[in-house]
Amino acid sequence: MARRAPALIWALSLFLLAPLIGEFLLGNLPITFLPALIALAPLYGGGALLIRETARRAGLGWPGMLLLCLAFGVIEEAFVTQSLFDPDYLGLGLTAHAEVPWLGIGMWWTVFVLGLHAVWSTAVPIALIETLAGAERETSWLGRFGLAVTALLFLAGCAMTVMFEQSSFIAAPHQFAIAAIAVVALVVGAFMQRGRAGANDTTRTAPRPPVAGLAAFAAGSIFLGLAYLRDIPNAWVSAALMLLTAAAFGLTLRYWSRRDGWTQTHRFAVAAGMTLTYVWFGFLQVPSIGGVDLMTDLVGNAVFSAAAIALLFAAGMRVRREGDARR
Repeated sequence: MARRAPALIWALSLFLLAPLIGEFLLGNLPITFLPALIALAPLYGGGALLIRETARRAGLGWPGMLLLCLAFGVIEEAFVTQSLFDPDYLGLGLTAHAEVPWLGIGMWWTVFVLGLHAVWSTAVPIALIETLAGAERETSWLGRFGLAVTALLFLAGCAMTVMFEQSSFIAAPHQFAIAAIAVVALVVGAFMQRGRAGANDTTRTAPRPPVAGLAAFAAGSIFLGLAYLRDIPNAWVSAALMLLTAAAFGLTLRYWSRRDGWTQTHRFAVAAGMTLTYVWFGFLQVPSIGGVDLMTDLVGNAVFSAAAIALLFAAGMRVRREGDARR
């Protein structure tokens, strides 16, 4: 039992961090909605923890983990909230922007929200907590019982979110079917990454960690900026440029990570750069529910931003100590 205690701390930390980044640092929920963690932690935290444990147990590496993160996004937005298909979701009319009629989706919202979930709601919290975990970052944190409990909590989080939504909208059978096919394809693709590390390029050196971090901050900022300026010039252009940005940075990251000298410090730098994009974007984001006055909203943004920066400082000190110990 004593041996498992530190690992359980990391698991619990990820369980709580995922919703705090995914909804509160984003600015989508105000600080007054912190009690909503009762439902959000099982959904976001349970999902992130299941992804992380599955990837580490199966040896999928980060490419496989990111595909599972994207599958989580499809599950949440197609089956739990159904925001991908609901034309009246929260009264925002999301499917009307770059509409694809035969699918009943808005391409702008689809690209935007799946990007948020794949990167910020799941991958970034996983990377940050693994940085803090040190020697335990690539080991399993949960036993079979803990994994089963996490799965049940995730299902409970899905159910609580459905009840909270209180929407009468139900997507069409073909929409659910296409979403299910997408989830299966992503999961299969993730497991196909097992043992496929690819050939490392030992003739080139990885860029310095600050360069990787700045690149992540730039890519994340461009992605979020394009989303914020949705209709300039129009939603189709915005969606296409968001996809192009994500693909270009993903390919760059994969190329860099195969170079000689790519370390945990680089992975932390990328996660830190992405986290800092939410820090500035949260001040622009208007809460989608739980409307509060401007001052309360800004105070909440400041509190979550300060907490995020403190977490990045702690994680940065951890990787620095590891680097010093290897010298």
